[in-house]
Parts: sequence; C-alpha cells; structure tokens
Amino acid sequence: MAELIAFFSRADENYFSGTLRVVPVGNTEIVAKMLQEMTGADLFKIQPLLPYSKDYNECIAQAQDDQRRDARPELKEYPDSLDRYDTIYLGYPNYWGTMPMPVFTFLEHFDFTGKTIRPFCTHEGSGMGHSERDIRRLCPGAKVERGLAIHGGAVKYAEKDLRKWCGR
Repeated sequence: MAELIAFFSRADENYFSGTLRVVPVGNTEIVAKMLQEMTGADLFKIQPLLPYSKDYNECIAQAQDDQRRDARPELKEYPDSLDRYDTIYLGYPNYWGTMPMPVFTFLEHFDFTGKTIRPFCTHEGSGMGHSERDIRRLCPGAKVERGLAIHGGAVKYAEKDLRKWCGR
C-alpha cells in the first residue's frame, strides 16, 4: 500500500520566536517535503478555498474566529480517494493547541477506518497540544500514532528527528 503526506501550511508573514518575518514557504511544507524525500510518499497540500490573510495578525484573527465557531472552511480540492493509502502522514502548524480548522475539514471528508495516521506539527513552543486527541475523535476507526512536534524556527535542522520518527 502507498503512503500520503497531507499537510496544511501557510507562507507569507509568520511568527518566529517573537518576531514576524515573511517566508515564501511555510514551515510545515518544508517538513512535508523533507518527509517526502525520505519516504517517497505522495504529497497533498490542504488549502482552504478562501485563504487566510497574508498579514500575520489578520490571519490569526481569522483562524481564531474559525476555531471559536468550530468552522469547517471549504477546501479548494481533495484527493480523489484515500483507498490506496494505508498510512497518512498529517502535517499542520499548531494553532492554539490543535490543528487549523481546514485540517478538521479534510479529516471529516474521508473515512480513515483501518488506516494509520502519523501526525506531525510545527510550533513555536506549544508542541502537539491536544491535536492527537482531536484526530482520534475525528477518525475513530484509524490508528493514530504518536506525533512529532518540530519547532518552527528550527525546521531546517529537523532531518535527524524526522528520520528517527518515520523510521527511514
């Protein structure tokens, strides 16, 4: 069976250890591409139909509002099927202790029964939060393995930890 890396990542203005800076590629996408090189897994970027603002402060206000409302933002697209995948690596930045709401939309769209979900997140100090518990709740038939939390400001140094975590 094949493996899939499904991830949400945001470029543009981002927060790094107390400062804001503009980046062309989001931290989670950097990790997802490293993981793809190690595993050969297919890659799918989770993208909301209406993207969050490029401005960091506007983005966090939008994302917090989505979380407060328990929103399920519509996505641009989905994979046709997950039938051929037995393992799904699920990547996301930690937004206030869990996944961004577009990831909730993605997870609720499919039946993950019998599949293994291996979550990984990028963060600036909050680790996995309660995202693993949320994934288990949203995907009750899946085996959710222990996730890997990677400090966003250090993603370029994450290869060793990523290799150990994914067993490659």
